[in-house]
Amino acid sequence: MRAMILEENGPIESAPLHPIELPDPWPAPNEIRIKVQASAICRTDLHIIEGEMPLKKRPIVPGHQAVGIIDMVGRNCKRFKQGQRVGISWLRETCGTCLYCGGGQENLCEASKYTGYHSDGGFAQYAVASEDFVYEIPKVFEAAEA
Repeated sequence: MRAMILEENGPIESAPLHPIELPDPWPAPNEIRIKVQASAICRTDLHIIEGEMPLKKRPIVPGHQAVGIIDMVGRNCKRFKQGQRVGISWLRETCGTCLYCGGGQENLCEASKYTGYHSDGGFAQYAVASEDFVYEIPKVFEAAEA
């Protein structure tokens, strides 16, 4: 698959992302694979790319505002099916057991991990994500709008 990868931080105008061919990712049992249709870039991506947030994984495929069609589901997935359109969130993983997770404030979990920061994100043809942290996108929105 084609992807944009960040190996070293740098100002965005220095073009620190570069295209690369990577193996297609495969979903773990609780993950889905999304064929990316569109991916936005937000200020958090710029913080990562420009080095305002230290890299947690190097190299990394940034991008956490991706929308696409599910083309593969892990064997334990129950919420989504192949062919559904979903969006990938910034929040990628939590412990699921702490006070914050139990209270619906997963973003405050001390064990949280993030898409395009701890694991590869949506600046690629395909991305994988836990089905717990993707959201169905209503058909009324085009991919770029979502």
